[in-house]
Amino acid sequence: MELSHNESRTLSRIGDRTTSDVIVRIRTHDGRDDRIYCHSHILGDKSKYFADRLSDNWPTCQILDSRNCVEVHCQESDFDYHITVLRLFYITSDVSPTDLWHGVKNALGILRVAVELECPQIVATCVDYLEAVPWEEAEEEEILKIIPGMGAQAEPVLARLRPVNPLAIVRIFLSAIRFATSSPRSSMNDLKTSAQEQLEYMLTEDDDAPLLTADDEIKLEVRQCVNRLSSRFVNLVQSLVVDLQESVTESEQMELFQSYLSDLLWASQILAKLESLRDFVYSWVETSENIVKVVEHACPEGELNESKLKVLEVTAKVFEAIGYGTVILPTRKRLHMIKVWLPFVRVVKFSIDSVTSDDDKNLLLKIDGELWQSMESAFVSIVLTLPSGNQAEILTEWLENKHIHYPDLTEAFEVWCYRSKVANRRLAMLDGSHQTTNSV
Repeated sequence: MELSHNESRTLSRIGDRTTSDVIVRIRTHDGRDDRIYCHSHILGDKSKYFADRLSDNWPTCQILDSRNCVEVHCQESDFDYHITVLRLFYITSDVSPTDLWHGVKNALGILRVAVELECPQIVATCVDYLEAVPWEEAEEEEILKIIPGMGAQAEPVLARLRPVNPLAIVRIFLSAIRFATSSPRSSMNDLKTSAQEQLEYMLTEDDDAPLLTADDEIKLEVRQCVNRLSSRFVNLVQSLVVDLQESVTESEQMELFQSYLSDLLWASQILAKLESLRDFVYSWVETSENIVKVVEHACPEGELNESKLKVLEVTAKVFEAIGYGTVILPTRKRLHMIKVWLPFVRVVKFSIDSVTSDDDKNLLLKIDGELWQSMESAFVSIVLTLPSGNQAEILTEWLENKHIHYPDLTEAFEVWCYRSKVANRRLAMLDGSHQTTNSV
């Protein structure tokens, strides 16, 4: 009685010398050598490579142990995967691929050998497995090294790594910016922080170009989202100022105040990348006086807390924008900012320089040393843009103040002295030049 093809395969077992009619000899350059007793009908059915090697068209055929012998040379790192592929030829179809591959690394090794030996069924099953399972970072890098050279048959594995349609990027960016600026309840802070980090990453140019190039429409949406956040902050500050007058300040409101400050600090960085700081700066300028009142009440002079330092960081961003001409403010508002923030900043700096407690030291770790230099430069720049009379008033107060060491306005003082000394001569020269021009 003749056995069917499937029945014959069922009875055939890898390594069975009694039924084997072919030997697969796997060898490495390092001298590793293994002989596996196999069956030609299974090898030919599962692998085009073996089908060709065992065909009458192959020029030479080795004989070993009275059987045809096919030698396969491979790298040492692929030796075990060759053995595994041969064993897979004998696996029945009802076995789960998850049970066979034993992880991404193993599946990649098997896939590499299956492509080399032209085993379409194993290749397809490997690809399906790799396409569906999660990858570790190191596994992802290995996939990027191996898969692209395998051709179209392995392309589905790379689907999750393909560049995304620009419209999809815009949609997820806008969804994320709306959520990140929505001031969700505190239980969602981790989600909000993650969204903020990814939004900043999308706009950052590092080894790669930014994921998103913001057009006017996107910039408008971002500004509107941040404006809503700023409005909520301003309303909270106003309510806290009223509470100060009534000597009532709820801790929940102060926690919300601090949360808003963190969001605004992040928002200022996003807006700076998009060159859209104007509304943000104007809002901070208008409410500056009340912000100082709230913070100084919550944390008296000489003491430090998280809110005071957050306010300092946001103010530094605002001063940078004004001092370097990124945002143009009228004289009155520039003078207002100097008068409101100069006393606050110098006292905070003095408190920081006088820190003794461990708790305060931990807070200070969050203050970047460059922040002080940046803010000092901004103070100098803004002072020098003011009318000379206002400069004189500010410099007089600075020279008489016990906190003269910060901010150091020496540069502004030197420029003021020079301008003041030569002012009459300069103006006289200008007047003379003007009169000469008119007479001509």
